[in-house]
Amino acid sequence: MKENIHPFIHTKTSKVIFILSIITSTYLVIGCTTNVYSNAFVGAVFEFFWVTALLATAVLPIISLIFLMKTKFNFRSLYLYSILVIITAIVLILFINT
Repeated sequence: MKENIHPFIHTKTSKVIFILSIITSTYLVIGCTTNVYSNAFVGAVFEFFWVTALLATAVLPIISLIFLMKTKFNFRSLYLYSILVIITAIVLILFINT
């Protein structure tokens, strides 16, 4: 009996969203755990990108959820892991700041 098992192929969109989620989460956690204003240049760069990171934190999980629904909630999808990365970063930030 031949089984029709096809491996899940990650699309370019899923890879880009996953990488953006990792970058955004890293940016948020580093911003909350270190003093980015100790160096003037690093503080300026941080201030320059904080609106983008805030927007990405709100938009990336929504986009990932929409694409996850299109893939019928496949657990092998990078969209699920993108959502988990952002949620983990938000939870870490909440625990770090309390």
